[in-house]
Amino acid sequence: MSKTNNDIMLAISVPPFWHCGRTIRGNSLHTLAALAPAFVMSILLWGIPALRVTALSVFTAMAAEFLCQKAMGLRCTQDNGTAAVTGVLFAFLLPAAAPWWIVVIGVSCAICLGRMAFGGYGANPVSAVLVGWAMVFVSFPAQMDAASTILITEYIDPLLRLKYFGASAVADMSYADLLLGFQLGGLGAAQSGLLFLGGLYLIFRGVIRWEIPLAFLVGLAATAACFQVADSARYADPMFHICTGSTVLAAFFLATEDSCCPHRRLPMILYGLTGGALVIIIRVFGMYTDGAPFAVMLINLLAPMFGLIKTPPFGTRKEDK
Repeated sequence: MSKTNNDIMLAISVPPFWHCGRTIRGNSLHTLAALAPAFVMSILLWGIPALRVTALSVFTAMAAEFLCQKAMGLRCTQDNGTAAVTGVLFAFLLPAAAPWWIVVIGVSCAICLGRMAFGGYGANPVSAVLVGWAMVFVSFPAQMDAASTILITEYIDPLLRLKYFGASAVADMSYADLLLGFQLGGLGAAQSGLLFLGGLYLIFRGVIRWEIPLAFLVGLAATAACFQVADSARYADPMFHICTGSTVLAAFFLATEDSCCPHRRLPMILYGLTGGALVIIIRVFGMYTDGAPFAVMLINLLAPMFGLIKTPPFGTRKEDK
């Protein structure tokens, strides 16, 4: 195998700790704990429908993984919690009123096509959660639109209002309300403030590293600031974009999936900056109001290229290498 091919394999290789079941289980438990406050808040805001969607998503994810592993002759690993994490994250991207069949189809695609088709947990090059989400989002846009499925509510979709009515239409929206999830969107993804606290918890516990989330948010804020400076009447400020959509969920929980991101500092920073910038570019020029999931999928595909970026050892010159 050539040196270039070796570098590519190193860039996308599974970290050694993935083979330790105890570590995987511990990381899954920490991730579920980090998501718990946002889940509780979603139930307080949306009631039983949010609980129904999340429970069905988790159950279907674990059942789909079990059936795939049995069919493939693999050891069953439902006890490590990774399928449960996938189920919760997928549910967080759905509206609380999502029909049951959307949940079943989407999370089954996430497990079967996004994960098991590549050999199982840790082998998928693109976030399995987003593979399932993209399948149902593109196939059933009406059922995936919170504004069309949740008709009796006082909340609005801030990104939808911004896209079609400009920055003045969202100027009076409170950042505190947005952080607390008082907006239309994914039942858990909209809980930006609690997800931010959960992300900090994961960094503190060492489950994820700080480089990707910070770079992701910085890239998003810098790009949003450039557009706002160019036309403040049309484009909102960076804080608005951080608080809305699935930005925080993407930064801390989706973009940081180990099998889909680089593992050296500089590549991780460039990976995160690119993802954050793509969120704003998609929101401004694309047809979709929330570009965060698509942005993460794109940088997942670019992760092997970012992983090839190397920095010379400290104290050496480039020509000495």
